[in-house]
Amino acid sequence: MNVQSEEITSPRLRLLPFAKSTAHAILHRDLIGLRVAEGWPHDGTYRALTMALEHDRPLGWMITVQGTVIGDCGTKGEVDAAGMVEIGYGLAAPLWGQGYGTEAVAALTEWLLSRREVVTVRACTEIDNVASRRVLEKASFTFRGLDADGNSVSERERER
Repeated sequence: MNVQSEEITSPRLRLLPFAKSTAHAILHRDLIGLRVAEGWPHDGTYRALTMALEHDRPLGWMITVQGTVIGDCGTKGEVDAAGMVEIGYGLAAPLWGQGYGTEAVAALTEWLLSRREVVTVRACTEIDNVASRRVLEKASFTFRGLDADGNSVSERERER
């Protein structure tokens, strides 16, 4: 599944795929002319891009509103043999609570579930991150329980 080349849109957002050159520049604290919201990139952005580049995994998308990068999202690896893929997401803190997280997660999830090989999209959040768990609920994810680390696990499956 080539998740690095397609733009994803929703009513208010454009999810723009990271180019490797952009990812490297961001990791070197060079925003290369990007217009960014206060608070982005955040620690999660740096961790996700570092892991993706180190393991040659998909880089994900920048979440933009009217040309300004407000967050990022992506998959944590490839689709497994059972058709499951895990996602991650994060927004600049000043933009929390405005529905952008839910809209981005829903758009990414719909795009993933439209892929033949994807059956289930999973997201894990820290158990005390109530806002992130609420984003998943509003994006039609179902709570499945806790993982071995005590994180909340939610999933959304393709409709049959």
